[in-house]
Amino acid sequence: MTVMTCKTVTHERSMTASHSLQHRYQTLLQGHDATSAAWLNEQIARVEQSPDDLPATPSQLPAWSAQHAAEVAKAYAEYLQQRHQGGPRQFFSNRAHALWFLQQIAPTKAVDGAWLHGTLQHWQDPRYHGLIRTYLEELGNGDPRCNHVLIYQRLLSRLGCLELPPRDDDRYLQGAVQLALGQNCDEFLPEVLGYNLGYEQPPLHLLITTYELAELGIDGHYFQLHVTIDNAASGHAQLSIQALHQLCPAEDPQAFYQRVRRGYRLNDLGIAAATLVSQFDLQAQLFAALECKRQYGQFMHSDHCRLQQRTINQWLAEPGAIPAFVSALQAQGWIRRGEDPASSRWWKLIEGPTAAMFGVFTAYEKQLWHDWIADDWQATTRRVVPGSWDTPSALSEVPIASIAPEGLATLMERMSGNRHALPEGLQATQAFARATGLIQEGCH
Repeated sequence: MTVMTCKTVTHERSMTASHSLQHRYQTLLQGHDATSAAWLNEQIARVEQSPDDLPATPSQLPAWSAQHAAEVAKAYAEYLQQRHQGGPRQFFSNRAHALWFLQQIAPTKAVDGAWLHGTLQHWQDPRYHGLIRTYLEELGNGDPRCNHVLIYQRLLSRLGCLELPPRDDDRYLQGAVQLALGQNCDEFLPEVLGYNLGYEQPPLHLLITTYELAELGIDGHYFQLHVTIDNAASGHAQLSIQALHQLCPAEDPQAFYQRVRRGYRLNDLGIAAATLVSQFDLQAQLFAALECKRQYGQFMHSDHCRLQQRTINQWLAEPGAIPAFVSALQAQGWIRRGEDPASSRWWKLIEGPTAAMFGVFTAYEKQLWHDWIADDWQATTRRVVPGSWDTPSALSEVPIASIAPEGLATLMERMSGNRHALPEGLQATQAFARATGLIQEGCH
């Protein structure tokens, strides 16, 4: 893997910002995008001829879903057996690798469930209730402890990963698709149903991710939550099939189902989790992070410290010199690679509240340093058991004795994109659930 620069790499380097997927994603987040329907049709055209594993008719979907669940369970049992026999992790080579992955997928996790937002306007139609309940559960029914976007944001915050690293432009593709579907629900209802059907089938990578995050001392509650809530027996996977049956028209159901299949295939756009994981290069990520820091640190050091007859400022003044700079740190014994990082003088300079360079590197950047220095040296890692959050719910009750239609429209607007994770969005979710009679007991 080539060394990254501190600028975000895009699929096409000539792409202007206004035509990037990130720009599309941000535009959709800010409100309705007038060109989103046309863009969505372009994405559907991309998967028109792609294969899928769906059965020939909707009546076969329950058996298909049950078989899928059984295959995932079998594959996971084989994975566990391999691990219990001493096999290595399949996804994450080290903790820095896991943190990188969590940051790379953040644009999609920040809009969890967005493809179903447009179903809210049909709250009076019982055929939509399964989809609406799914969406409300993604939003935690307005409980800040259970809102999926908030759970993921808290995870990144606790790990010190809120300052996201450079990402390829296609990391925004799935999030943009989800937002576009949510904003064009009526026009693309079959595609929404198909996308929902695919997204809610529990995949193997969720189980492996949860297991390996725990090994690395990272709470995988967000991923474990989706393993349980999406189950095929009574969870979102089952509700997705039920909704498809209820909303499939009597006239020309086969044409409707063909559109469902295209929506299902939209899940395959972008990069698969297993492929994304394989793209991590620890040294490339470390050097890229240092290159970003270089321009800020080139005037911040005194001249008394020298490496190979050059001052630190001189090293940092030269673009592309980071690999040689790190080699110089090793040559002069500041870094003892392949040992406990605590044995390295460099690590003592950057880690701890009394360290001379305290605050220079983010938690993620320090993890890159730690795992790169450690190399083959392995510390004992502790497993963490995914658990629920104990953050108290402090939302005030919203009076909803009589909410006019325009009031409901305001609530739905506050539940769009990732606005539902804000305090007013959480209150709106609670108010909507009570006003429509779709409130549920319990926390999801």
